[in-house]
Amino acid sequence: MNNMTPQRNYLVHPQYIIITLVLAGVTALFLGFTGAYIYNRVQQGVAPVQVPTLFYFNSILIVASSITMIYAKKMYEYDDTKMFKVALWVTMILTVLFLYMQIEAWYQLKAANIGLTTSTMASYMYLISGLHFAHLVAGIPFLGYFIYEAHKRMKDPITVLVYFADVDKKRSLNILNIYWHFLDGLWIYLVAFFLINYMI
Repeated sequence: MNNMTPQRNYLVHPQYIIITLVLAGVTALFLGFTGAYIYNRVQQGVAPVQVPTLFYFNSILIVASSITMIYAKKMYEYDDTKMFKVALWVTMILTVLFLYMQIEAWYQLKAANIGLTTSTMASYMYLISGLHFAHLVAGIPFLGYFIYEAHKRMKDPITVLVYFADVDKKRSLNILNIYWHFLDGLWIYLVAFFLINYMI
């Protein structure tokens, strides 16, 4: 009797379908809030809020973290243990720095007497940037898991070979890349949205 369970071949793996649905939901959420921002600005005639300088700096940080995530994926494909770990750690550092600087950006707004309840537009800026912050925080445990697993399982040539040959691991890394690049693109969209609204 054969107890081996055959691996199912999917046209599209369910995990890719799940991440697609999640990102579609997140996209709808942010489109809804940015649409509400425009609607309320037009209806109430409220002046838009100037984009904090740190938002631009944070754009550099998040794009850099996306680049290092791409590099990590490439090093995984090249079976480069050392640089794979380095790329993951640099991505984590850049992400944490982004989160810290985002908090500083909110303090920058507050220092300019733009608080959460100062105006409807200010409330939307805090809310929308805060939602992006929360989604990035949600991705950190998954990135941390990859760092932990890389250090735990990649100890000798055999374990390194097994790690890099793991199909599930490769798929999970692809999904993490998709999520990271999505948040990168989302942040650039949000900064551009707030800037254009301020300029017109």
